[in-house]
Amino acid sequence: MAPPSWQGHAAAVLSVPLLILVVAPSTTAIGVNYGTKGDNLPPPATVASFLANRTRIDRVKLFDTNPDMVRAFAGTGIAVMVTAGNGDIPKLATKDGAGAWVAANVAPYYPSTDISLVSVGNEIMDTADKALISNLVPAMRALKAALVAAGYPKIRVSTPHSLGILSVSEPPSASRFRDGFDRAVFAPMLAFHRQSRSPFMVNPYPYFGYNGVTLPYALARPNPGVPDPGTGITYTSMFEAQLDSVYSAMKKLGFEDVEIAVGETGWPTKAEDGQIGVSTAEAAEYNRYLIGEASGGSGTPLMPKRTFETYIFALFNENLKPGPVAERNFGLFYANLTPVYDVGLMKDGVKTAATPAPAPDESKAAQSAVKKDDVEAAAAPEETAASASAPGPSSVDGEASSKATGPSPSEAPSQSGSTGEDKTPEKEEGGGDAPPPAASASGPPDEASETAAKDVDAAGGGKTPAPAGAESQGSSNLRVPVSCLLTVALSLALTGGI
Repeated sequence: MAPPSWQGHAAAVLSVPLLILVVAPSTTAIGVNYGTKGDNLPPPATVASFLANRTRIDRVKLFDTNPDMVRAFAGTGIAVMVTAGNGDIPKLATKDGAGAWVAANVAPYYPSTDISLVSVGNEIMDTADKALISNLVPAMRALKAALVAAGYPKIRVSTPHSLGILSVSEPPSASRFRDGFDRAVFAPMLAFHRQSRSPFMVNPYPYFGYNGVTLPYALARPNPGVPDPGTGITYTSMFEAQLDSVYSAMKKLGFEDVEIAVGETGWPTKAEDGQIGVSTAEAAEYNRYLIGEASGGSGTPLMPKRTFETYIFALFNENLKPGPVAERNFGLFYANLTPVYDVGLMKDGVKTAATPAPAPDESKAAQSAVKKDDVEAAAAPEETAASASAPGPSSVDGEASSKATGPSPSEAPSQSGSTGEDKTPEKEEGGGDAPPPAASASGPPDEASETAAKDVDAAGGGKTPAPAGAESQGSSNLRVPVSCLLTVALSLALTGGI
């Protein structure tokens, strides 16, 4: 939602001569997906300290409830989204199961760790698992009830979806949910979101829908745009079009008032040889646009003046992820906590390091060239990012509990139109079209199911036009609290200044 305007109060202070106005620079807040499929990543406590002290990132999305990771964010002021595993969903659909889950995964950490949202599984609608799908909404309801009963009513409950939930995604005005699931799953789910004031969460990825011709559209560069005959809108940003497609599907069910959150989206810095549109420059361009779109308040053509709770994929390049090269190269930061590129997220304005990160396919020894002490130093607020330029490997506790967290396109865009790699490893972990293997209630969430979304994004969601006004305006509007102006006026009046 756009920030309240102060112009309406201007008449009260028009007679005050404003000699000097000093306004602090605007700050940008954004979320990130914190995955751990790497053998060279810093420990959670170091990561949490770095994010809190050195960056403008104010929330993280975890793909499980790893105790070390959840505990690391205690007292940092960073809001945390935790994820209940796909395999937990049948038990979460019961009162006792939901209560036990809250007692084990929320009560020990909250409110010291600001758990702001619990994600029930990940892209469940793409698993084709009837047991998971039928229990999804009951699990969301039971979990919310358990949180309220435990005294945690502020913790929201949601579940991320790929754009595969749409049977029609273009043009946005014609978009609708998949037949059968629209009334059976999405109508009751959206009713839950409305009642609990929680967001409907989607994972839009323009990266998985572009080609050489549509690259400017995917990156919201100046382009002719894609018209929507149903509304007369010409979209020049694929991301905005994807969001408006979701909105249109929600509106058809009568739930256009429910907020939309972006659980994942991003752009890799490296992909297959010869693939156009993938480099640090394009990744920085997309995420810079994304940050402005999420926090600028301009919204989309069908959702004007809305802001969107947004989580960039991903915090780190994860060198152990299977699949195409891009899978391992979505990170905003190298393992040594140096920015891969600058999108204005560093509090101290530190730019990228001069030394490039090791290639994702290099040996573990090459990727772990730095001492742990150097990585930990980067998290200290008084240190500069440059002081951590040497990579410092350290294992993340509980790494085995985190599954694949990043996208894995089956049709990653390239000049030739083929990637030469498929997503078989990801599908074996539970993603794709086949039902995932049942996970134990105490086991990790099935992050890999997110990859199924990317296939559909490439096939449909990516084609959706994006809203006009490619780049949203940043939050740079001059806003001065009325109380400050009145104080100035009173002071001047008392001293004879007016």
